[in-house]
Amino acid sequence: MSEEPARVSVRILEKEYQFACPSDEKNDLIRSAEYLNARMKQIRDTGNVVGTDRIAVMAALNLANDLLKGRSRDQSLESQVGTRLKNLRERVEIALEDGKQLEL
Repeated sequence: MSEEPARVSVRILEKEYQFACPSDEKNDLIRSAEYLNARMKQIRDTGNVVGTDRIAVMAALNLANDLLKGRSRDQSLESQVGTRLKNLRERVEIALEDGKQLEL
């Protein structure tokens, strides 16, 4: 028997929204809504964007940009770590072949 979905109420820009989600994701949904609300308030408070729809789109674009930048950084770090591991493995193999002490 599957677990009943959790009912979650969140407030974003003074408007109440009701959601249903898996119980184990309730806290993540609340934190996400709080984060979105803060970002949308920040955009609204600049006074440069008017209207909830436009604020929501601007927040979505900003969050998507942050996500894409984070993915790019992650890929770069993965590449650097992979290169470093490859170099270390080669040094270990050479040291083992030569019977030498390995300096780390």
